[in-house]
Amino acid sequence: MTRLVAEIQRFLQDHQVVGRGIVAVSGGADSVALLLGLRECHGDGLVIGHFNHRLRGDESDGDEQFVRELGKQLGVPVRVGSGDVKAAGGNLEAAARKLRYHWFVSVAQEVGARWVATGHTADDQAETVLHRIIRGTGITGLSGIAKHRPLCGEIQLIRPLLTVTRQEILMALAGCQQHYRIDSTNNDSAFTRNRIRHELLPLLKTFNPQVVEALTRLAEQARSYVEEHQPRIALLLEGCELPRAGERVILDAAGLSRIKAGELQELFRAIWLREGWPQLGMSAAHWARLVEIATGRLTAADFPGGITARRLDKVVQLGRHS
Repeated sequence: MTRLVAEIQRFLQDHQVVGRGIVAVSGGADSVALLLGLRECHGDGLVIGHFNHRLRGDESDGDEQFVRELGKQLGVPVRVGSGDVKAAGGNLEAAARKLRYHWFVSVAQEVGARWVATGHTADDQAETVLHRIIRGTGITGLSGIAKHRPLCGEIQLIRPLLTVTRQEILMALAGCQQHYRIDSTNNDSAFTRNRIRHELLPLLKTFNPQVVEALTRLAEQARSYVEEHQPRIALLLEGCELPRAGERVILDAAGLSRIKAGELQELFRAIWLREGWPQLGMSAAHWARLVEIATGRLTAADFPGGITARRLDKVVQLGRHS
């Protein structure tokens, strides 16, 4: 566990992570390793958060029981939540994430936690970058998973394991003989991410055994570029955004027409992120359609999650179907 703990410690110091925190533990290898590492280098003030999505029947309940017992063994309090993901509708993965994070925020507020930590690894980063490249992405998409971001108010979402590979985690757990749960859906080839994990990444490793590290470096470079240009995108958005019409975002069409196509795409991505609209299904064609609306070559289009864009005379309206 030595390197894993060292990486977590470095992350906590670099990002000045202090105070009480929630560790999101699914029962899988990554989250169990995160919990063990944080317990060793952060000490007291941890709370385990486990959200049961109720999607895999007895297997989901087995995960919950495992996490409860693990918390008891380690002397770390456990909070458990659940939700009806299928009833939420829409994309299953997006719905599960929304319910899970909403619950984590409620627990963090209840116990006075300042952060929520998840066990995303370097492999998750590489898979995310590849997934976005396949869908068609821009520079923002290449930046992958953020190391940290605001979750709600002062509560931060942190990911201390993004520099650690899955293989390193498995070796660390084997070294301390720590058991973990295996999610059977991770082998379901119906999910694109699973095909990337089990088919595409192994193939790419035959070209470059360090492809995971290469993709995580690419994500870091893209994120640096995006962060450097974010202030300009924010200024462009401020210069063309008009007062809202209810829940709809209103943009000045004349102002949009003066912005370059590449910057327009980043401007729309910033809006999507700010409004919390689903980006998972947004392809290169969708972002290009928004640019066409902004420049007057298209008057209307529909987007994933029930989002619409309409050009009406001197303004562009964005929002959910009424």
